[in-house]
Amino acid sequence: MPGQSRVVLLKPLVTSPLIEAGEFSYYDDPDDPTAFETRNVLYHYGPEKLVIGKFCALGEGVRFVMNGANHRMDGPSTFPFPIMGGSWSEHFDLITGLPGRGDTVVGNDVWIGYQSLVMPGVRIGHGAVVASGSVVVGDVPDYGIVGGNPAKLIRRRYGDEDVDRLLAIAWWDWPLERITEHLPTIMAGTVDELERAATR
Repeated sequence: MPGQSRVVLLKPLVTSPLIEAGEFSYYDDPDDPTAFETRNVLYHYGPEKLVIGKFCALGEGVRFVMNGANHRMDGPSTFPFPIMGGSWSEHFDLITGLPGRGDTVVGNDVWIGYQSLVMPGVRIGHGAVVASGSVVVGDVPDYGIVGGNPAKLIRRRYGDEDVDRLLAIAWWDWPLERITEHLPTIMAGTVDELERAATR
C-alpha cells in the first residue's frame, strides 16, 4: 500500500487455488507481509479452503491453522509415524483421509487482531472483531467481538435486529463509487443512516 511497506492487499498476492481473498482485505507485517500464504496459512494441504471476505483487516502475526495439521486421535498414539519414512511409510494410509473440519471462512469487514490464531473449519461472521492474541476454536457470530484462549464471545456490536439490517445492507457489495460517496456513514454513521444511504 502506498507509504506503508508493511501493509499489503492480499488478493493480488494469493496464488493458491485453496485461498480466496476479497477486495481490499489487507495484512500487516513488518518482516515480510508478501509471504502471507506460506508464513500465515499453516499445514494447508487441501482440499479445504481458506476464504477471506472483502474489507478485512488482519493484524501482524495472524495465522490460520488448516486441516492438514490434524493427527489421528482414535488410537493410543497421535504420532504420525508414516511421515518419518522407512518401513513406517508403508502405513501411510493411517494418516490420510482424516476427517476434515471444512473450509475456514472469514466474512466481510472482519478485524482480526495482532497474533491471533484461527483454527481449522472456523467461520467468522461479517463485521466481527477478534481481539489480539485470541485462539479462535469455534464460530464467531456476525458482528460479534471475541477474545481469549479459547476465544469467547465478549459482546455483540449490535443487537439482532440491527445485525439483520446490516446484513441486508451489505455495504461491502456496493460499487466503489457508492462506498466512496457514503464513506463517512459507513465508518461513523448509524444503522439508520446507512440504511437510508442504501435506499438512495
